[in-house]
Amino acid sequence: MSILEEVLDFNQEFVASGEYAQFFSNKYPERQLAILSCMDARMVELLPRALGLKNGDAKLIKNAGAVVTHPWGSVMRSLLVAVLELKVKEIMVVAHYDCGMRGLNADAFLGKAREQGIPDDRVATLRHAGIDLDGWLTGFDNVEDSVRHTVGIIRRHPLMPDNVAVHGLVIHPATGKLNLVVDGKTGSTA
Repeated sequence: MSILEEVLDFNQEFVASGEYAQFFSNKYPERQLAILSCMDARMVELLPRALGLKNGDAKLIKNAGAVVTHPWGSVMRSLLVAVLELKVKEIMVVAHYDCGMRGLNADAFLGKAREQGIPDDRVATLRHAGIDLDGWLTGFDNVEDSVRHTVGIIRRHPLMPDNVAVHGLVIHPATGKLNLVVDGKTGSTA
């Protein structure tokens, strides 16, 4: 049985049993909070639990490294929609220690793409089209610095209202302990 078949079988039972009722909420987050976090599988249940969140409390946006790489990309758009359309008043950028984006190297990454059958001519075409693969496929060296950088991009976005607090934190992927990096209310950094 494939993973998809397992998921669909489970879903049929989930819906038929009415288990979904315990998760009912509306589209507006109860705590007026949006969280940008890493897509790491260790964060699926740990992050909401460590933050004391229940279903409906916050908008969760996940990507590799909890990074905003471009002010006009889909992550930034999602944060702006959360604020301007869905009543979010605070944003938390929550990265984590032992992240796969730490030390990500474009050459090594493209080597893995080649191993998976991606031909060199595709990479060459992207480079000749002006795409900065080296920049796009490079991670960070220090997670706290990465959080500060992402908080700064969000805070300085021309469409982000000044009254929205943008916090930066780093969570331990085993214990859930949070370390404050940027307090978005006071502007102080750790």
